[in-house]
Amino acid sequence: MLKLKPLIYSPTVRTYRRLAGSPVADNSSDSAPVKSLKQSPHQSIHNFPLPILPTRRRLIHRSFSISMESSGVITTSPSVVKLKPIEATAETFKEFGQVIEASPDGEEFGPRDAQLDLSNGIPRFYIMHLKDRSLKFSKITHHANVTQCLGSIGGNVWYLGVAKPSIVDPTDIKGAVDIAVQSHCGHFYVPPAVNEVQAFRISGPKFIKLSHGTWHAGPLFTDDKMDFYNLELNNTNVVDHTTHDFIKKNGVVFVLDD
Repeated sequence: MLKLKPLIYSPTVRTYRRLAGSPVADNSSDSAPVKSLKQSPHQSIHNFPLPILPTRRRLIHRSFSISMESSGVITTSPSVVKLKPIEATAETFKEFGQVIEASPDGEEFGPRDAQLDLSNGIPRFYIMHLKDRSLKFSKITHHANVTQCLGSIGGNVWYLGVAKPSIVDPTDIKGAVDIAVQSHCGHFYVPPAVNEVQAFRISGPKFIKLSHGTWHAGPLFTDDKMDFYNLELNNTNVVDHTTHDFIKKNGVVFVLDD
């Protein structure tokens, strides 16, 4: 009888190199989907398609090491990053927008007033009722097409996590070619870094204006509930809402220490 030597299949991992100059698409829920890899042309002796195994890489973050799938999702419990809030003033908040305080009646428009851009749609000014917004966050959001104003009704203390705007021009990405991501809203941006996130305390009769693309998390507060006035566009949260998830992408959660 003819004896057949068994065929032992040992899969290999194929690597794919992206051409320089082509930004990657964010594979989170609010970013452009990434196309799946095509089926390998190799077949087994039984003519069944061979599986494509996900590539794995090691990510070192601060004091711990974790394993990531090619999907970019963190597979371990998040590390806590504590932030010490500082008071929001015209000087401390200038990289993120403006802090607007009371001015004398009759004073003409000037640089201390909110410099608004509501030109890309219909403005919406409303009172926002929030509950249970404790001093921690893991997601941060930006709006590319509008400035946004937020202030508490009654001047009670509240908090906001922020990072500087990072929207980039796809025709002039240069050094950001390997990290630029396309939002599901269409524009490109560089994801915010963990060490660039700051926290601010807003107290008294004042409101803040967020510049185009400023990353923000909040409002946050220690009360059970608070009311805020909010000025944006009528469809901002539908068509202009890009979010970065620090747990999925960086393995961290932020806690305000105040």
